Amino acid sequence: MTPTQTGNALNFVGGTWHTGHSADVLDVLNPATSEVLAKVPLASAEDTNAAVAAASAAFPEWRRTPPQSRIQYLFKFRQLLEQHAEEIARLCTQENGKTFAESRAELARGIENVEVACGIPTLMQGYNLEDVASGIDEIMIRQPLGVTVAITPFNFPAMIPLWFLPYAIACGNTFILKPSERVPLTARKLVELLYETGLPKGVVNLVTGGKAAVDVLLRHPDVRAISFVGSTPVARYIYTEGSAHGKRVQCQGGAKNYVVVMPDADLDMSAQIVADSAFGCAGQRCLAVSTAITVGDAAKLFNPAIAGIASNLKVGNGLDTGVQMGPVISSASKVRILGAIEKGVKDGAGVLLDGRNPKVSGGENGSFLNPTILTGIAQDSELTSTEIFGPVLALQTADSLDHAIGILSKSAYGNMASIFTTSGPAARKFRYEAPAGNIGVNIGVAAPMAYFPFSGWKDSFLGVLHGQGRDGVEFYTDKKVVVERWPKEWSRKF
Repeated sequence: MTPTQTGNALNFVGGTWHTGHSADVLDVLNPATSEVLAKVPLASAEDTNAAVAAASAAFPEWRRTPPQSRIQYLFKFRQLLEQHAEEIARLCTQENGKTFAESRAELARGIENVEVACGIPTLMQGYNLEDVASGIDEIMIRQPLGVTVAITPFNFPAMIPLWFLPYAIACGNTFILKPSERVPLTARKLVELLYETGLPKGVVNLVTGGKAAVDVLLRHPDVRAISFVGSTPVARYIYTEGSAHGKRVQCQGGAKNYVVVMPDADLDMSAQIVADSAFGCAGQRCLAVSTAITVGDAAKLFNPAIAGIASNLKVGNGLDTGVQMGPVISSASKVRILGAIEKGVKDGAGVLLDGRNPKVSGGENGSFLNPTILTGIAQDSELTSTEIFGPVLALQTADSLDHAIGILSKSAYGNMASIFTTSGPAARKFRYEAPAGNIGVNIGVAAPMAYFPFSGWKDSFLGVLHGQGRDGVEFYTDKKVVVERWPKEWSRKF
């Protein structure tokens, strides 16, 4: 019987579903209704150690499997993801709350990474040079690391695991996925489909745990690499603890993303795009716009335009037709976001659009908020540095592009920044000077395609190599340099 049929989110270790040894169980709730979708057994240290043991046991044979053979499983996996896209998107919406269209788009971006990883026979190639000295040749080859781990967040249950899993196993590593315990159902379905391809047992494992499971993974001597996406405080912990135990670590942290709207921009188009960015996925994405800075006279048209768009967004259950924004992930998140808004108002912010008391038909038990737009937030307010991670947009003003760049440069984060303008010189200046790892020009969500790294600067990223594309291949492989000489006189012996 599959875990989908049992209704419980289980651990998948060594090719078998297990209930685990822990008595700790967490309810998986639909944030739109508070309905209990499943019960998550939180993996114990024993369960997590078993997953590492299974991955370790599978590694020797898997690393000897030719890359061309390894990617055949990914070709089949991609096909299964497409065939089951509606089911996966529905699961994603039920446990996360985003709209069905957003879930389907998220999965499509994840599938792009599977497609890129299918190019591993080329992407993983090394290089060589003959006669680095007389009769001596030198070769650089890439080899897999061993057991690798990804710890993924609640906000993209389908896409973010696929930032890591395809590259890791295509490069010849084995893999353990530790999804957010709040959204394990989508991850569970991904693993089910992956094993329908005939993937050898133990190559990919799943543990649904909390901090206890994470700590085992960070300290286990057989784990070679850790990938993480989540808040900056947790990223710092993962990076520090993992590095202290000799792991290769990449941590995507939090964000406070800015857009700059110039007076020469198409202000109606800009308002629509910024609204989509700020309120899509209920603002719960690391590339969501947090603050829009209008330059010069741009505010006169931009501010009422975006308030009008945001006030007309249909908020509700993401599975309902016509809904444009779903709930936030939990009642606790809703309370936290409301507290942040109250703090901003207390610090002197004006409320251009108030979404604190939404009326959502049939959503009385859901974690709903409407879009909220604040103005005039003081530079010393906590809200200028706090990642709200909800449908809240702050509006600020600047006298010039230099002034605007100066404002966003003060942020501790550097995940994404965008500019809206029709001026080439202004766009180039922004691209050149804005201190963020992902830059958009007339783009609200500068999300890199799968063949580019998902970049991030400052407190938004800890590590050297990012996820996706060539960075992913570099992260999941070790370089080995071979220097060899075969003297001619040795050939006389044969």
